[in-house]
Amino acid sequence: MEPSTYRRLCGRHEATAQRDHRAPQRSLRVRIYAGVDPLTGKRHYLTETVPAGRNTEREAEKVRTRFLNEVDEKRNPRTRAMLNQLLNKWLDVADIEPTTRMGYVNKLNKHVRPVLGKLALTRLDAETLESFYASLRRCRDWCGGKAYVKHRVEGEHACTAKCRPHVCKPLSASSVRQIHWILSGALSRAVRWRWIAVNPAGQADPPAPPHPDPQPPHPTDAARIITESWRDPDWGALVWLAMTTGARRGELAALRWHHLDLAALRRSAYLDADGTLQEMDTKTHQQRRVALDPETVAVLTELHARYVDRLAQLDATADPADYVFSPEPDNSRGYRPDTITQRYGRLAKRLGIDSHIHALRHYSATELINAGVDVRTVAGRLGHGGGGTTTLRVYAAWLSESDQRAAVTLAARMPTRPTSPTPPSSPYRVIAEELREQIRTGSLKPGDPLPTVTELAAAYGASVGTAHRAVALLAAAGLVNVARGRRATVAGWHHE
Repeated sequence: MEPSTYRRLCGRHEATAQRDHRAPQRSLRVRIYAGVDPLTGKRHYLTETVPAGRNTEREAEKVRTRFLNEVDEKRNPRTRAMLNQLLNKWLDVADIEPTTRMGYVNKLNKHVRPVLGKLALTRLDAETLESFYASLRRCRDWCGGKAYVKHRVEGEHACTAKCRPHVCKPLSASSVRQIHWILSGALSRAVRWRWIAVNPAGQADPPAPPHPDPQPPHPTDAARIITESWRDPDWGALVWLAMTTGARRGELAALRWHHLDLAALRRSAYLDADGTLQEMDTKTHQQRRVALDPETVAVLTELHARYVDRLAQLDATADPADYVFSPEPDNSRGYRPDTITQRYGRLAKRLGIDSHIHALRHYSATELINAGVDVRTVAGRLGHGGGGTTTLRVYAAWLSESDQRAAVTLAARMPTRPTSPTPPSSPYRVIAEELREQIRTGSLKPGDPLPTVTELAAAYGASVGTAHRAVALLAAAGLVNVARGRRATVAGWHHE
């Protein structure tokens, strides 16, 4: 092997090491052919520079061997793609629900692509991801701590009150965790495609999951919400149904009259990327039947009567496929889920109540738990999967409170507990009680000397200090007389 360069063919893989003229003197660059880049179609090489030194060629041989093994075992990355290219490819092939996909795309476009999008996958590691998560927790606009003016529009313009200094607003821990799992899914697919060898997201720690803290409206506030919403009876019926069934806003938006055999909420609405209302399965892809109380049945019956009256005025006929809740007179179009959220938000703001539409779902769950309904039934009404696991996790505080009330209720129904004298707990109290009993029964008469503390200690197997405390206790009760240099004597018995 020549000292300056060597070449070796190993099967289909060509491995070379040559002097690196751009690197420090006598360093070697190892370069191994690793196949064709699946994105660009160009030849892909693994390269590494070995610093100059006495063992440069030996170290270069080790790198070459390592690279060849990675290529043979298909453990090497096959591309120099950037994160943006992976995300585009992953979104093309991933089987994701439309609403979930929209959320992913929004988060990636707003938070990930501007910061990490042009970073090569081979340079993405756990340290980079954790630093990225930390920056989002400091400021969602990744300002880097620099002060600047946030302009209303880009380019030349006359600033108004909407152009104001930037104020850092951290991204919530739950949102950062969602970004972590999005990246983890994409990078896992990249490992499967052999674009990279290891998933760096698997080595990075996202923020800890937030503690579930549902905030249902207080029953007094719930009554005010119902009263205010009933100014529009159709809107009031929607709010009422949200409270009594715990249905999600998408399920309410997609509810049609043919679903009301007083039956199943089995569809959910979402907005497509162009704003068009679409329908899909419910969040947990399950059909569930929800029993309705007589009052809710009456509310829906009156709602249907108003719907039929409007159709009569429009010379139209009722269609079972029409929506139950609709902004249109003929109920031909359902509410947009965002519209439900915004209208409820305005209602709560008018009343001075801090609440959102999902809080009505929490209200339904917590009221059922407080009423003593078992967890599996509550989970079934809410459409929680996992046999109640989600219900237990989210509503643990209310379940604990309900459990405490159950304990109090059971204790009130228990028979009276028999009482027994409590034996003295401390050795000096044992000695004092026995001497007290001897004084009470006359075994020790007034004026009789007490045993010395040494005798008491020996008799009871205690220390002298313990015996001394027993005598002091009797003296404090006035049962014995104690004087310095004299033996303690019995003073007499009297009720304390």
